[in-house]
Amino acid sequence: MSSPFTALLASLIRHRGVTGCMVVGEADGMIVDSSLQIGVNGEAFAALTASMYRKARRAAAAAGFGPTGFFELDADGGRMCAAGRNDLVIVVLAEPRVNVGLLRVEMLKALEAFA
Repeated sequence: MSSPFTALLASLIRHRGVTGCMVVGEADGMIVDSSLQIGVNGEAFAALTASMYRKARRAAAAAGFGPTGFFELDADGGRMCAAGRNDLVIVVLAEPRVNVGLLRVEMLKALEAFA
């Protein structure tokens, strides 16, 4: 079964080092569509990322920085990247060695599908 996000997720999961990608609701962290490797806890990452992205967006607006375009969490075990528009957030989970610059460009391009 495919969704409007199937092609978008397929293009992101192909990047070397990416272990999962999802489209989640910003307000509730529920997964709309996903492409995850076996063993990736998508529900936990979806909820965590949506919450962190929502708070980062509000903090940036309160500080006068404007809208949040891209959010990244870098930890010993990997990276979590997020970009959102229209109450949806693209979430990418990756190994520490992933090319974040290329991933960022692809994620921001993918946001055009949310318009």
